[in-house]
Amino acid sequence: MGQTLVACAERNPQLQVVGQIDLGDELLPLIKEGEVVIDFSFHEATGSFASVCAEHSKALVIGTTGHSEAEKSQISNLKSQIPIVWASNYSTGVNTLFWLARKAAEILGPNFDLEIVEMHHRMKKDAPSGTAETLAEILADVRKQQLNKVIRHGRHGITGERMATEIGMHSLRGGDVVGDHTVIFAASGERLELTHKASSRETFAHGALRAAQWVVQQKPGLYDMQAVLGLR
Repeated sequence: MGQTLVACAERNPQLQVVGQIDLGDELLPLIKEGEVVIDFSFHEATGSFASVCAEHSKALVIGTTGHSEAEKSQISNLKSQIPIVWASNYSTGVNTLFWLARKAAEILGPNFDLEIVEMHHRMKKDAPSGTAETLAEILADVRKQQLNKVIRHGRHGITGERMATEIGMHSLRGGDVVGDHTVIFAASGERLELTHKASSRETFAHGALRAAQWVVQQKPGLYDMQAVLGLR
């Protein structure tokens, strides 16, 4: 993603890449040169990036996933100091999927069983994907459920009948799949499936760069891609 972000930014005359950091590099020497930092790294590194941005009043775009609750809290606490866009997926298509999934859940109601299936390349380190987790959060929010009490990660053995309150989550890994996500609404006699398939990482890069241009104009706070696209 880092290479893709740089390549896409260099093709955009409105943007200038003033520096890049990788494993073992420090953000501090570069922080004064730019207006916004885009983080697509590893969950353990995001907190330190966010702290440096807060100390120097720089905006932050976070595309990294897999954060623990403690890491999320540490980063979220900085929202009063700097504007932060934090999204599990920066694709405009996926964010449309988020919107459609919410509307479908509202319209179809509790009589439809909810399942989420995601597939990514064999090198992805975390599961389920951050995008799949966001979809589950949306569905649980519509049904006014506590996600940790209704989520069901895969099934094996004699599991018994499916509970009506369950939200199924299934992660597939293989090959070079950039990212596929499907939300399934299944009822007696009919099934609705909403699917997004990404074939290029440039989709995410263009969205993150769009978020970077947007967030530098915002007041301190915590935003998502829905806000960037004007969907909320």
